[in-house]
Amino acid sequence: MHRRTLLTAAASAPLAAAVAARGDEQATPAPDFRFCLNTSTIRGQKLGIEREVEIAAEAGYDGIEPWVRDVEAYRDAGGSLPDLKKKIADAGLTVDSAIGFANWIDADSLKRAAGLEQAKRDMALMRSISGTRLAAPPAGATQETMTDLDAVAERFADLCDVGATAGVVPQLEVWGFSATLSKLGEVLYVASEASRPNAMLLLDAYHLHRGGSGFEGLHLLGPGAMEVFHLNDFPSTPTAAELNDRDRVMPGDGDAPLDELFKTFRAIGFAGTLSLELFNPDLWKRDALEVAKEGLTKMRTVADLS
Repeated sequence: MHRRTLLTAAASAPLAAAVAARGDEQATPAPDFRFCLNTSTIRGQKLGIEREVEIAAEAGYDGIEPWVRDVEAYRDAGGSLPDLKKKIADAGLTVDSAIGFANWIDADSLKRAAGLEQAKRDMALMRSISGTRLAAPPAGATQETMTDLDAVAERFADLCDVGATAGVVPQLEVWGFSATLSKLGEVLYVASEASRPNAMLLLDAYHLHRGGSGFEGLHLLGPGAMEVFHLNDFPSTPTAAELNDRDRVMPGDGDAPLDELFKTFRAIGFAGTLSLELFNPDLWKRDALEVAKEGLTKMRTVADLS
């Protein structure tokens, strides 16, 4: 799981080997996933990180995926990071990933340097609560189309170097609405050309659909390409380009071909963490523990039915 090898569309020989290795998908045993609660799913209830940890544990999750800004808010309000770390561990949870928005990708060298400094701080914060992975979305390039992906790969390599020092893996995240890195092929290229052993992807069912990639290209991944996947569902209407974060729904409640997604997971050997990431305002109006329990049940259902 830690070889972190990638296959790209340009690498025809490894691709052929990967396809040949897929074998009979029906004969492949179902993977033993870890189930994680991304705190965005209950973010609207404004409970604070301590209660979010309690809810994740009470609902039966294996891990939690907090937002950096929420841990910062807890610390800045006088909260003890060692106490939070202990609370997470005592609850039987792990910090499988975390959501941050450091601007590592900016074309402006000064802004990019500031972004890397922010990434250092974010990574140190996550390490303080035993986190080892951090989302690396194209924050800072959502309005600008960057066509020089080699330059983007060099910038991601710099972020990977920061992560290697900090002991936190930066996960290159696809954002389907972004002008840059909205497609699977783009993040595959950038992650592979970064040429760093700790380069990794963070993919999302909604964002793959939103950016127009779909799920079909996932068979190009090797078993170490990602360790966390954001699981959610979405309706068939409106069109992908018209969808917003608020349109995400519980796994199985939409029209996404999740059965095909999980068949591909088995084929490529992905058996990592499934993190429930929703931004649905209707869910934010409900009891947070009830929402968390329902989400875990539905994640397990779609994983088992596949």
